[in-house]
Formats: sequence, structure tokens, C-alpha cells
Amino acid sequence: MREAPVVLVTGGSRGIGAAVCLGAAKAGWSVAVNYASNAQAADAVVAAIRQGGGSAIAVRGDVGSDTDIKSIFAAVDKAFGRLDGLVNNAGIVGPTQRVDEMSVERLERMFRINVTGSILCAGEAVRRMSTRHGGKGGVIVNISSVAAELGSPAQYVDYAASKGAIDTFTIGLAREVATEGVRVNAVRPGIIDTEIHASGGLPDRARDLASTIPVQRPGTAEEVADAVLYLLSDKATYVTGAILNVSGGR
Repeated sequence: MREAPVVLVTGGSRGIGAAVCLGAAKAGWSVAVNYASNAQAADAVVAAIRQGGGSAIAVRGDVGSDTDIKSIFAAVDKAFGRLDGLVNNAGIVGPTQRVDEMSVERLERMFRINVTGSILCAGEAVRRMSTRHGGKGGVIVNISSVAAELGSPAQYVDYAASKGAIDTFTIGLAREVATEGVRVNAVRPGIIDTEIHASGGLPDRARDLASTIPVQRPGTAEEVADAVLYLLSDKATYVTGAILNVSGGR
């Protein structure tokens, strides 16, 4: 019997990350559910996966910390002994602010978590999956945002800029490791009805902006997860360096 592939989902305890974890488990993946602080939420995702007959562990760690990133991947190594997929989902938004109101502390935190953390996690994954390092190949999916194209003026230009960096990183890394058995793609969600809007001080943002979306509604975490799962799957073996909008046309 073929051993189940293993995927690590950063920020996997809530929202899009949780939907990806649950969907990956149903698709036959063993899942490492990373979380930064909400152990209860991560444990609930793990419990749901196990109740469905799947295999999962919760792994604490802040992707804004290089030390934590190393410990996250070490925990996956110890639990599963392999890594076949990484979903760079962990990310933050800040309170609504103009650029001329932003502090250096806000900017450093934004880019440390959203950009540097994703790049460092991808590096750890490549060291495990790339044939250059003795691996058997694998796949990385980065979670970007349509904000990278729109800029998010008067809300969070820094977040949009961080996701623009993720787009560029996705293309560059995809080309860098294309001959090493590793595929790298990104998904750009649009307005998705998750808790991240509340963390930015706009809890009703998804519903308030529904009329500005061509399909006239916000998306769901599960709809984004479906795109991620496609890119993780063997149905996307010829897809690398792609950025897929899941935005209702926005």
C-alpha cells in the first residue's frame, strides 16, 4: 500500500488554512496543521481529520521566527519522516491605515511574517523535497491575494505589497527548482468571508464589499481550498509558476 503523502499547512488552524487541511485529508494526505497561538483551533482541525479516518498532527510555531520555522519542520520530520507538500498560508493584515501613518514596526512585522516566513518555509521544504537534495519531489502552494494587483489603497498597502512579493517569489522559485521535481504555484484569493477581516479592524468587510465583486458575493474558504488542492494534486503535474485568481472576477 502506497504511503500517504504529507503536507504542511502554515496557519492551518482557521479560515483558508483549516479548509485546506480538511480538504487535503479527504484527498488522502497526512496533514501537519501549523498554528502560532490558537492551540484549541488547531486541535479541533486535527480531531476532525482523525474522526474522518485521516492522519494529522498540530504543530505550534510562528513563521515570523526562524527558530520556530526550524522546529516546525523538525516536528514534521519526526512525526512523518517525509514531506511532499507545503502550503504557505500563514499571514497577517494590520489595522486600516494610510502609508503615511504606518510605523517601521508594523512594516517589519508584516514582511517578516508574510514574506520572509514564506520564503524560509519554502527553503526548508525544498531541502526536503528537491531531487538536488536527495528528495523525491513535491509541491509548494503560496497563498497570495488579489490585493497584489489592486494595491489596497487607504486600507493596507503594506499587505498588498507583501503579496506582490509572494507573486514574484512564486515565479522565481518555480523556475529555480523546475528541474528538481518541485512545482511552485500560488493562489490569489479575493474577498473571502473569513476572520482575517476582523483582525484588520473590518469585521463586516466581506459582506460590505459584496456589491463590488462581479459575482456579487464573497467567496468561501472552501472555494479557495479547492484551488489549492488542485495545485497540490497529480492533476496539476504540468502546472508550475502559475498564479490562480479565486476572486469572483474581482
